Amino acid sequence: MHDIGTKTGLRTELLGNRARMAPRARAEAGRALRDALLSVPEVEMAGTIAAYVSIDPEPDTRGLLFALWKRGTYVLLPRLLPDGDLDWASYEGPDSLEPGPRGCLEPTEPPRGPGAVSSADVVLAPAVAVDGSGMRLGRGGGSYDRALARVGPAILTVGLVYDDELVPVLPAEPHDRRVRAAATPSRGLVRFG
Repeated sequence: MHDIGTKTGLRTELLGNRARMAPRARAEAGRALRDALLSVPEVEMAGTIAAYVSIDPEPDTRGLLFALWKRGTYVLLPRLLPDGDLDWASYEGPDSLEPGPRGCLEPTEPPRGPGAVSSADVVLAPAVAVDGSGMRLGRGGGSYDRALARVGPAILTVGLVYDDELVPVLPAEPHDRRVRAAATPSRGLVRFG
């Protein structure tokens, strides 16, 4: 069972589980998440979606980004700022990405500012785990807690996780921001009260 006493211990355990996943299983999970998210009504109707480029061993988002872009959705992707906050710029296809800090790929388009995330109709956030109340465990930098704080209460925010990372309860701190749903490969979109 998870040691929910410490975020660090839980994060280490879950990231270890991810690292042991076969690349094929990760790719299949990414395809299942892509297909599930593309059929969510809010995603289908969204003019702008804030998303992210996955890094191994996260659930793969590249196919989803490409599908959204080809569909005509305006996709915003993060650029990590020196203070750990996130700036945002548009995704213009796979060739519009370049290596950024911490092994992330970032958009090469002009930055729109940290507040650009507030214009998104849907926000997809990376997560190491999400619990039944929408509490999200990230990688510990706080970048997405800051970004999610800028998003209005009616906007669908979704943490993308593998099946076993949707857990009953996670430790929480006052600065932690909840997501309104999680997406998993086998269950698709799971909305929280």
